[in-house]
Amino acid sequence: MASTEGLVPITRAFLCSYYDKYPFVPLSDDFCRLSSEIRSMAADLYKDFSVTEGERQLVQEAECQPPHKIDENMWKNREQIEEILLLLESSHWPKELQQQSSNDAELASTLGRLKEKLQKTLKVLESFQSRNSEYIFNTVMTYMPQDFRGTLIRQQKERSERNKQAEIDALVNSGGSIQDRYALLWKQQMERRRMLAQLGSATGVYKTLVKYLVGVPQVLLDFIRQINDDQGPMEEQRHRYGPPLYRLTTMVLNIRLFLSVSWGQFEARKLQKGQIAILEEAVNIYTSEFERFVKFIGEVFANSPFLITAEAAGAIEARKNDDFKEVTVLAGKTCEVSLNVDSINSYIAWDFSLAQGKMNVDIGFSIECIDPSGQKNMILPYRRYESDQGNFCTCIPGTYKFIWDNSYSSFFKKALRYKVDCIPPVVEPVQSGTKVEG
Repeated sequence: MASTEGLVPITRAFLCSYYDKYPFVPLSDDFCRLSSEIRSMAADLYKDFSVTEGERQLVQEAECQPPHKIDENMWKNREQIEEILLLLESSHWPKELQQQSSNDAELASTLGRLKEKLQKTLKVLESFQSRNSEYIFNTVMTYMPQDFRGTLIRQQKERSERNKQAEIDALVNSGGSIQDRYALLWKQQMERRRMLAQLGSATGVYKTLVKYLVGVPQVLLDFIRQINDDQGPMEEQRHRYGPPLYRLTTMVLNIRLFLSVSWGQFEARKLQKGQIAILEEAVNIYTSEFERFVKFIGEVFANSPFLITAEAAGAIEARKNDDFKEVTVLAGKTCEVSLNVDSINSYIAWDFSLAQGKMNVDIGFSIECIDPSGQKNMILPYRRYESDQGNFCTCIPGTYKFIWDNSYSSFFKKALRYKVDCIPPVVEPVQSGTKVEG
């Protein structure tokens, strides 16, 4: 049993500093182009033809913001990949395509290649989720008693997982859809979180039993109680790595939408060679970029600790307080800070909090960008916070506005401490000298 003496749960400030060592290389320009093209092709199809109720729901989902949480986006990508693979099964092709005329041979060959690509990506994702789940459990278990109590905990986990798998099997055997199965999988994931939160928040006699009879250290209880809070430490993941994952989620939804509508209209309008080429390019760039993201985030998670020393946490908090500005936002007013950004892939970060006090409950916050043409783009939608920190890489040059909004307050001013930064992209040095071929 590893010692927890002198340790505290990871903080959001710690993760902010930790993630600085793991910057994610932005998605490629080809990804942006192909994501737009596949979305446009899908829109052209459902604009000119009637769509089914299922396709209409898919259109709405593709046009909405992706899920908030990192792991929910992972499940969403996995679900959409399986839905696409189902469409790529020859038994689900349009009847005319199933007959395989000579004109359709090239398309059938392309669909086979896409199926292989997506099957490989699905296996990568499944492996990542399995490894990550096992890593978290095993890491927690290093702080548990290494006797019969630890064995009981492992047996309980195995029994719980068998019951969850039985639920999934029963749903599939009763004819449940892929969407139904993933809805249940996510429900089970949230149940695991609730159980952890209940354990960490236990009070009175139960807490004493957990701590002394079962032997769970208090610091570990504190960790599992706060780790999945909406504004807890893991929220830093969403700010740091959410944006590229959201774009991957949107792209796979649009790939599925395009294929689904194409199959429904195949008899009236066959796919053209240019559309097939873009579809293949889109799947290729999606699978390669998604696998790159999964590999990257897996390395980040594998090296991230759950508990840190109190001294390290204090030092990070001290550094966090450097260079902050303070301002009073009067009732009914807003405060705006602008950053002029000339280059894409610049790194923008912010951190703010309200001074303690019953009048400083929360404040509205949003980020928008005015591009060189004068068009306004919403970067972070309006929401009310007690405090927040985050960052992203810019996709367009322009003026980025950070807006703190106290206009909803009729009487109370807010004491705001904030810091915003913009770091331009790192330019690789040009290699000098002439390479001599052997």
